[in-house]
Amino acid sequence: MMMIEAEATERQLVDQFVEALRALPEVRADVEPGSWVTSGPDHRYDAKVDLWVAGKSLTLLVEAKKSLYPRDARQLLWRLKEFRNRWAHGSNAKEIVPLLLAVSISPGAKELLKEERVGYFDSGGSLYVPAEGAYLYIEKPPPKSLMKSMRSLFSGRRSQVLHALLMRRTEWFGVKELAKLAEVSSATASQVLTDLDRSEWLESRGQGPNKERHLREPTALLEAWTKQLSTMRAPFMRRYYVPSVRTDELVQRLDQVCAARGAEYAITHEAAGQRYAPFLSNIAQVRARLLAGPAAEQAIGDLDARVVNEGANLFVIDAKTSGELLFRERVDGAWLASPVQVYLDLIHSEGRAKELAEQVRREKVGF
Repeated sequence: MMMIEAEATERQLVDQFVEALRALPEVRADVEPGSWVTSGPDHRYDAKVDLWVAGKSLTLLVEAKKSLYPRDARQLLWRLKEFRNRWAHGSNAKEIVPLLLAVSISPGAKELLKEERVGYFDSGGSLYVPAEGAYLYIEKPPPKSLMKSMRSLFSGRRSQVLHALLMRRTEWFGVKELAKLAEVSSATASQVLTDLDRSEWLESRGQGPNKERHLREPTALLEAWTKQLSTMRAPFMRRYYVPSVRTDELVQRLDQVCAARGAEYAITHEAAGQRYAPFLSNIAQVRARLLAGPAAEQAIGDLDARVVNEGANLFVIDAKTSGELLFRERVDGAWLASPVQVYLDLIHSEGRAKELAEQVRREKVGF
């Protein structure tokens, strides 16, 4: 049953691909009736498409997959080139272009395929056909399946695993050790590592239960996280006004009332960034994550904070679990969110917060 479903998906992808080609001006595309074959020089391809673009003719040797990440694409490249060369020796006219179809193709896989001049098409409509005199390139938003998968990786408990890897990027971890550090289940840690492996961001050593991973590409991971956050809704912040207090004094008072009530918190955004890497001349607001519960509400009450719609000087992000406060640091008498978390919060803020974000990244994050 699964094989039948896979074949149906492959045929649907081929049909969608051919329709997308035919919708372009001065393009003709034909799938030969005998394309779905199991013998001959192209027997490992799912389809052979004859393409004419403004009078230029070429042959596309197509292979369909459910999804493609850099590791998947790299494993296919040598075979694609081998069969292109084998087919080309048996053909005396048309240019041969290998092309991969998939329901979803990650950005990293697309870049790799473009570097190797291998075509691709995904269900979102993105298209790349590299041929002499017939270059086609259309970039569209990722298909919903890929967007959902990426949102899942960079949110919730899975993001805690990413956070742990970035904060301990020089260390090697087994699954259980990483799960403990990130405060997640071993199953969650294992799934995240599998996803990162497919993007070729990890380095591995050992086998079986002794297998360990190390984050080889922290910059790529951080930038992917930054990009993904721009597509997600910012966390809700409760707005308060604490009367007759300056920003530094508010930070200290927040620390005092939280300590007295046993409430866990972490300052973030500008107030934290300024302590990590001084850059701005004036900070007018304090933003903090507080672990939700009675202790947090009692601490806010001790500040004499009142709820406001405008003119707030204290913003509270409710943290549902202690995992959202991972790797906080004690700096100048206050708990600050980790440099990585502060950077991620600042980079999507307004005004000069983005400049402070880059300052924090240079001086505290380090990559």
